[in-house]
Amino acid sequence: MDKGAAGRFFEDFRLDEEIVHATPRTLRHSDATLYLALTGSRFPVHCSEPLARALGYPTTPLEDLLVFHVVFGKTVPDVSRNAVANLGYAEGRFLRRVWPGDTLSVRSRVIGLRETRNRRTGIVWVRTTARNQRDEPVLEYVRWVLVRKRDEGAPAPAPRVPELAPAVPPERLVVPEELGPVRVDPAETGSPWFFEDFEVGERIDHVDGMGVMESEHRLATRLYQNTARVHFEDQQERRGRLGRCIVYGGVVISLARALSFNGLGNALAILAVNGGTHANPCVAGDTVYAWSEVLDRAVLPGRDDVGALRLRLVALKNRPAAGFPLRDGEGRYLPEVLLDFDYWVLMPTRRARA
Repeated sequence: MDKGAAGRFFEDFRLDEEIVHATPRTLRHSDATLYLALTGSRFPVHCSEPLARALGYPTTPLEDLLVFHVVFGKTVPDVSRNAVANLGYAEGRFLRRVWPGDTLSVRSRVIGLRETRNRRTGIVWVRTTARNQRDEPVLEYVRWVLVRKRDEGAPAPAPRVPELAPAVPPERLVVPEELGPVRVDPAETGSPWFFEDFEVGERIDHVDGMGVMESEHRLATRLYQNTARVHFEDQQERRGRLGRCIVYGGVVISLARALSFNGLGNALAILAVNGGTHANPCVAGDTVYAWSEVLDRAVLPGRDDVGALRLRLVALKNRPAAGFPLRDGEGRYLPEVLLDFDYWVLMPTRRARA
């Protein structure tokens, strides 16, 4: 008997089935340190324990995107090991902070299936939930992925495409329960900009670029235990559409988010992921640049020291963000656009300025 698992193909999924993902993962300070080394992230709440404690936290929380990618990685062997591409995200909410020593367990429910026209692939929608060792939910989100079929002639189920919210409404955003009265010193954070300083429609060029190295993007993807073949199996991918392995899209998200510190350095947490598109592939040797657009602002009930900013984060390859490139005259993403990511962040107000 062949005991090695090849992963699921499109015809292996069933609507409404619940998938328990192996294995639970305990995250530690070492994971946080490696994440900082791989991304260069400088957001102070994840870098300075005294600053985190001053906000009411017991220690520095783990980076929100580190948590997101580890949870994502748990789902890959069961959902996207045979994927062609991850297509998008929706309805993502960070429900609790994750601390060093927490153990995450992950489950997904299949909420949509649709075979593509070429009959060689199909789209699978899953709703994923991660819980800590106390069975408390810490993260939930929907993603959809293009998955290969094992047999092109295999019959497809009746299509079901889920209806998803275009954005998480502000009233469903969860402010970290440990967060006390916020006081922020711009000299410590390196940013003078607070909630009131951002206007809807404003665009921010994050200026800097960061190259994607072969060894680093693979190490990052292994950190998340993401086993998708397109990121590692060189023999297979040499025969693929790019002739080489593709960088995990989460690496691009994290690099763009790290670059966004230049302009958004006072952001305290990611609260939600409204949507996201990996518009074009990234490969080793590309240089990532980023810009952001302020899509909305929300006052949070019972808090005058923090508010929520809805941001569009756009990542580019090999083209600086000056001019804010996004789409061509026909509405298609430009070839240098890697990522179009819509999310909410927690931002201190001027009242919180120390």
